[in-house]
Amino acid sequence: MKTYETQIDISAPPDVVWHILTKELPRAPETFGLLNFEGNMAPGAKINIRSEVSPERTFALRVQTFEPPDRMVWTGGMPLGLFTGTRTFTVTLATTGSTFSMTEIFTGPMSGMITKSMPDLTPSFIKFAEALKTRAEAQ
Repeated sequence: MKTYETQIDISAPPDVVWHILTKELPRAPETFGLLNFEGNMAPGAKINIRSEVSPERTFALRVQTFEPPDRMVWTGGMPLGLFTGTRTFTVTLATTGSTFSMTEIFTGPMSGMITKSMPDLTPSFIKFAEALKTRAEAQ
């Protein structure tokens, strides 16, 4: 099992952060380190993304959980659970506004082999969180 995560405090209320995450990200994915975003942020929706980290590959994902304004989970991977990526976004109320967290966990029998060939996602996670913070605090 391989995990990547980031967390950042944002001086904006959770509903503003959530709006940017679910409404602005699909319209302006490049702001968040994504080259392309297709689909809708809704429960059970299928989305396709391409990222700066792996520009040649389109990731087919499903919005597994959608609980405004607190939590969203994207999942994707190989059939039969051979390799699964689960990305969880959380927005929690904090004293100064919100705390945003993003975690991705890779699991499955093939995860060790596949994650060894993947680039480090930490810089892209940080870029995503900082872009969200910048947009939310400019509101």
